Amino acid sequence: MARATARHILVPTEDKCNELKAAIEGGADFAQVAKDNSTCPSSRQGGDLGSFGPGQMVKEFDTVVFSAPLNEVQGPVKTQFGYHLLEVTSRQD
Repeated sequence: MARATARHILVPTEDKCNELKAAIEGGADFAQVAKDNSTCPSSRQGGDLGSFGPGQMVKEFDTVVFSAPLNEVQGPVKTQFGYHLLEVTSRQD
């Protein structure tokens, strides 16, 4: 069964999400940006979501997490919770 590890940043607006993505692409540390900005409790761990399989996260997450290249920031990804930046850190298919 497929498994992935990922980290994310959750913010309320697409504009904020794009602003943070630009900062990370400009050299800001993903984990620090998550700690400073994410509204998800995972922010305390730098956005780390741990390991999970297909169907354990919302559909929009699964689509990105099980198809995106590793270690590249993806997003904004809109879910019912807000806007996410996602980074897949490992995957076993």
